[in-house]
Amino acid sequence: MEVLKWAVEQECISKRIDVFLAEELEEMDYTISRSRIQKLAEQQYLKVNDKNVKSNYKLKPKDIIALTIPDVEPVEILPENIDIDILYEDKDVIVVNKPQGMVVHPAPGHMTGTLVNALLYHCRGQLSGINGEQRPGIVHRIDKDTSGVLMVAKTDKAHQSLALQLAEHSITRKYHAIVLNGMKEQQGTVDKPIGRNTQYRKKMAVTEKNSRNAVTHYRVLQKLGNYTYIEAQLETGRTHQIRVHMAYIGHPLLGDTVYGSKKQPFLLQGQTLHAKILGFIHPSTNQYMEFETPLPEYFSKIITKLKMRI
Repeated sequence: MEVLKWAVEQECISKRIDVFLAEELEEMDYTISRSRIQKLAEQQYLKVNDKNVKSNYKLKPKDIIALTIPDVEPVEILPENIDIDILYEDKDVIVVNKPQGMVVHPAPGHMTGTLVNALLYHCRGQLSGINGEQRPGIVHRIDKDTSGVLMVAKTDKAHQSLALQLAEHSITRKYHAIVLNGMKEQQGTVDKPIGRNTQYRKKMAVTEKNSRNAVTHYRVLQKLGNYTYIEAQLETGRTHQIRVHMAYIGHPLLGDTVYGSKKQPFLLQGQTLHAKILGFIHPSTNQYMEFETPLPEYFSKIITKLKMRI
């Protein structure tokens, strides 16, 4: 059996629990339908604050949801001796610099070569189990083609602390990106809800329907002709948030063929997006810690080429 847990955020209050779970599980790559969730509720596998609830339960502030998924087919995630760039490690947390092209956790089509496979080898299996067998230690994730700093929990206590900080939007998350088109303003904020694209289920979109609050702050670091080098700071952390918000205001990320142009002028393997700065309160010491990673080589080379064109 696998137990998944969520802390209810402000924007989800009054939403039906089966609708909430269907959206959350889809984002986590679980193939569990809403009708399946309703069946699990009938079988008393769904609890809120340690009490059984029906599938039409309306979420309330400070609710803690626990969904037990029974009879899960055993999936063996093998430790793999893969080099990882470790920025910091202690008994509670490990902070890594994920390279572009690496998947964070196993999923259909990516069962090996992931960050989790590497962490299981490095940490000798000493990772938080809150997010289940396929996501040990994973508190948050970044896209396969996004590089940069990522925090991982080694204990359940650390995981709960970091997850709460994410829910309260108190973690510092700053990304660097190259976007298409020159920006006239030096800084700005995109405050638009993000939800699943109704026509293309693998894409996200700015929408009022079945969406969640999403806020991205951005500032120009350098104008590069028809491109702009920016820093984007997340206030919330929705799937593909920066990519969706930047495309929405007419500045899709260079290399993002999902939300921007299908052309790849620099033979890129994905979007130019790097998680540069991550800061959080340490779960045990209660001290603020912040980590910064350098831009990947390919990213720096593109900036150099664009500067030469000006």
